[in-house]
Amino acid sequence: MGKIKVAIVGVGNCASSLVQGIGYYKGLGAGHPEAGLGLMNRKVGPYAPGDIEVVAAFDIDKRKVGKPLSEAIFSAPNCTKRIKGLAFDKNKNKKENKNEKGPTVEMGHVLDGISPHMADYPEEKRFIPARRKPVDIAKVLEKTGARILVNYLPVGSEQAVRFYAEEALKANAGFINCMPVFIASSEDWAGRFEEKRLPIIGDDIKSQIGATIIHRTLAKLFEDRGVKLDKTYQLNVGGNTDFLNMLNGSRLKSKKISKTQAVQSQMSSPLKSEDIHIGPSDYVPWLYDNKVCFIRMEARIFGNIPIDLELRLSVEDSPNSAGVVIDAIRCMQLALDRNVGGILSAPSAYFMKHPPMQFPDAVAKTMVQDFITGK
Repeated sequence: MGKIKVAIVGVGNCASSLVQGIGYYKGLGAGHPEAGLGLMNRKVGPYAPGDIEVVAAFDIDKRKVGKPLSEAIFSAPNCTKRIKGLAFDKNKNKKENKNEKGPTVEMGHVLDGISPHMADYPEEKRFIPARRKPVDIAKVLEKTGARILVNYLPVGSEQAVRFYAEEALKANAGFINCMPVFIASSEDWAGRFEEKRLPIIGDDIKSQIGATIIHRTLAKLFEDRGVKLDKTYQLNVGGNTDFLNMLNGSRLKSKKISKTQAVQSQMSSPLKSEDIHIGPSDYVPWLYDNKVCFIRMEARIFGNIPIDLELRLSVEDSPNSAGVVIDAIRCMQLALDRNVGGILSAPSAYFMKHPPMQFPDAVAKTMVQDFITGK
């Protein structure tokens, strides 16, 4: 099979981890003892991680626009950990070839992608728009042959996400919506992609082992074991630009809906709104890309006796996301190979917090495996 040609909008920490990860697993090779370490699926159909090629990238920050992708992913305000053993590390004292450097990052469209409150923070922590004319996104996608557009825009970028979804339609590209703006879960948008026989996966990426997957798993476990959940919260703190962006509460509406519904969907009787609180809590600069999550669940077991559970999770946020996106990309390529358009229900249910239809994770996993094998 050929390469999976992908474009990325938003060259932030999540994009950095994804691009690094593609290079890392490609460098290991299929026969390496750790070739499958950290992957949900080493191969998805015929595709390995190294079959993904990022052919276009868009951003608005002056420290990234105009740079090769291999440099831009390490430019401020990015702060995620650097994966060791990358091709562009090994060859840093040699002449790098074009494929190792990656495409030049193009100037995207700002729209509502930057929250005004970020101007109050130091430059090394926030976005600084480049003074360049935005490129024609659809034309770049067509010129580079990108068949998949991965959306990594900041939370709250409602106008910008819809703009890029429109550009994907124009360029006949599939759309993976990693952010909580409801595109795949909108009947209108889903219908438009189906009409053009273009696949879409969304909305809002569910990390490999993140706060949402753990919280919903526990909620399902409580119910399956006959435990009555009465109250719960999930509080998250971090130090990357995602958490800085989310200090603006007006940008959080869809994020809170997405995360809350992901947990509520696992219960036959959802909690009252006043009994469940899920969402970002604060920005702690020195945490950088580390995300710390606190979960509390108050419930009753046999004989109406109370039980409390408290959990703390600490995880590097962006690799946690990339571990799922790398499978979403390969599933979408299978759909393109099969000429399947519209919502990819199984990948959306397993990979996303706010899919068009929720399923228990064990069921969604089986659905994805069936999708991969073509059942």
